[in-house]
Amino acid sequence: MHKIETEIGEGKLGWRRGAIDILMDMLIVASKEASKTDIVYKTNLNFNVVKKYLDFLLRKGLIEADGVQRNRKSYRTTDKGRLFIRRYREAVQLIS
Repeated sequence: MHKIETEIGEGKLGWRRGAIDILMDMLIVASKEASKTDIVYKTNLNFNVVKKYLDFLLRKGLIEADGVQRNRKSYRTTDKGRLFIRRYREAVQLIS
């Protein structure tokens, strides 16, 4: 998972997976087509949280519902989602 250590002055706030990190994890999992169950297990989130973030990703065009896979809807990261992944990684490199 993608976690950034946050520092303020000399004190460290620790590790925390925020909303952007969760979005990134979901986009990476869906880059090779994934069911909602796949996303839940591979991102270590529950179904309610995944549904909330999936709805957001779908509205923003970062992920698309890609038909049915073994009687389940599957999701795939769009070109816009892949661009988001690249830009996020570039930003992390700048502050690392």
